[in-house]
Amino acid sequence: MALHITEECINCDVCPMECPNEAITMGAEIYEIDTNRCTECVGHYDEPQCVACCPVDCIESDPAHPETQAQLHTKFLAMHSQ
Repeated sequence: MALHITEECINCDVCPMECPNEAITMGAEIYEIDTNRCTECVGHYDEPQCVACCPVDCIESDPAHPETQAQLHTKFLAMHSQ
């Protein structure tokens, strides 16, 4: 699944810098994750870096965007193949 940032976000500015896919940007009030770019760090790391660095644990799976590990890997390849 792509990830989602909940309303508990404190805008600490850490997660955008940790995202290797540049999927996290500032929304109207809190950071948002672009589901088209989020691979849960598949292809880069063993765990989502935004989740690992979040001080308030406000990043969770987005049930509106279910994806398998294979689908996430395919998305990674599409974004990063040259």
